[in-house]
Amino acid sequence: MKKTIFNCHPFVMGSTRVKQKRSNGFRLRNAMLFIAMISFIISTGCNKDDDRHMPGNVLDKYTGLSQQTIQELKAAQTATERYKNIQNAIADGYADIEVVVEHMGFHYMKASLADTLFEYNKPEILVYNKNHEGQTELVAVEYAVPISLMPDTAPAGFTGSGDVWKYDTGFGLWLLHAWVWAYNPDGVFNPTNPSVHLH
Repeated sequence: MKKTIFNCHPFVMGSTRVKQKRSNGFRLRNAMLFIAMISFIISTGCNKDDDRHMPGNVLDKYTGLSQQTIQELKAAQTATERYKNIQNAIADGYADIEVVVEHMGFHYMKASLADTLFEYNKPEILVYNKNHEGQTELVAVEYAVPISLMPDTAPAGFTGSGDVWKYDTGFGLWLLHAWVWAYNPDGVFNPTNPSVHLH
């Protein structure tokens, strides 16, 4: 009887409830802390991913370029910001020239800009690629000067000696890429980008 009375005593039962409440509260706090940590990790990861696509951050990753060259590249970014929406590019006269190259992308050209005048804020070609979701993204700008107009001398190009024009007899053009929208580990002016894959 004493044993039964002791186990059913209000003080003992109350103590058990308090322990249960504390235990439940501890579990709840741990669960909330875990959820908060996961949310922080996810949000931090998303921010980093967004940073990789931010214009300024792309150019900030490149080294060995003069401040003047960086400013010119940023001007190219600013001038082509609206072309991140490919429909704006098409509306402005850029047309699909059906040149699709691995480690480059899809090329859209505005033929009326192709002359001997190099203007970094008016690229003759825009280079796009599709992400894993199938969305079209602007990854680079490309400059094109007809070889027939400058058969013996490469165009002026950006400030400094980092940009090297390609003498492409297949297209009859001097060509120069500038990876201002997608970081290129091989260099901003390298023709191909190992980080860009066709989708």
